[in-house]
Amino acid sequence: MASIKQRPDGTWRARYRGPDGREYAKHAKLKRDAQAWLDEATATMRAGTWVDPRTSKMTMGEWLTTWEAGYAGNKSGTVKSAATHVKLIRAKFGDRQLRAIRSSDVKTWMAELSEKYARSYVYAIHRRLAQVLTDAVHDGVITRSPVSRRTSPPAPTQRPYVATTAQVWALYEALPRAYRNLVLLGAFVGLRAGEIAALTRDDVDWDAPSITVSVQHDGAELKSETSSGTVPIPAELAAMLDADAGAAKIVPGVFGRGVTAWHLNDVWADARKAVDGLPEGFRIQDLRHYFASLLIAAGLDIKVVQTRMRHASPVITLRTYAHLWPDTDDTSRAAVADVLSARKSPPGVDPEGSSSDSAD
Repeated sequence: MASIKQRPDGTWRARYRGPDGREYAKHAKLKRDAQAWLDEATATMRAGTWVDPRTSKMTMGEWLTTWEAGYAGNKSGTVKSAATHVKLIRAKFGDRQLRAIRSSDVKTWMAELSEKYARSYVYAIHRRLAQVLTDAVHDGVITRSPVSRRTSPPAPTQRPYVATTAQVWALYEALPRAYRNLVLLGAFVGLRAGEIAALTRDDVDWDAPSITVSVQHDGAELKSETSSGTVPIPAELAAMLDADAGAAKIVPGVFGRGVTAWHLNDVWADARKAVDGLPEGFRIQDLRHYFASLLIAAGLDIKVVQTRMRHASPVITLRTYAHLWPDTDDTSRAAVADVLSARKSPPGVDPEGSSSDSAD
């Protein structure tokens, strides 16, 4: 329903009912201006690109304020990471109307960021921008997002560094005894720094050795729902953990009261410098890569590795560690050869294909 009527003061009033069921109106001195506004609104409704006129001029800065308020319900670490990205997005596009941001603007910005930051960080910012603008589409603020695969910077391709066994034990020896369980829990159980700091004696089943992960340091939630779980460990590892564990905490620290994840990272930095060959910035988290490589080298399948790494899906496991699974010409050649060598000739037929029984 749409109409144009002249008011007693001589102005023209155009009005229509939007897809949301509400009535929208505009006053103009000239009829042609009122008609043009009405025609544009009608055309966008027919094309499915209509947006609420009250939000069509919203700036990126205004939308980010709304978006962050809704995002605040996530985990504190996730919110903190998003806030860093949002700060950069606001600095670049804060004063721009959302509908005025073009794909070319995004591509240009990605190129600028690539001159300052690592490829992985630029890729993460692009993903955040896509998330923010996709949510704006869902809220009806804009009709389409200018962010797509075409605007994306190159995806990071760097493979995780897997420490050697010698380096793992060198890290173990470089740490003070009160912190050595840090290496055991990271490299042989696959725990993250926050999980290591939170681990108590009650989380370890000493009789049927296993470790249950349920929380991070300071009661923070785990990275994902699948991060919780029980990891079986050998009795030898349980004995090593018990030897250096405190009265309550598995990593007691020098005062025996446990440590924070931040303190673990400080102690770790000193130990890392003492080990030759480790890349700069090698983290506690990177011990998980060694754990994954250990499982894969032992011949465990993707599902088992995913479960032990506590990944949300096997896709994550493959994306990170696919290169560690054996995939060589000799492997496939041997598989076919095994089948061929197991084949037996039919009874009574020699390799040349003639009967082995002679005629009388």
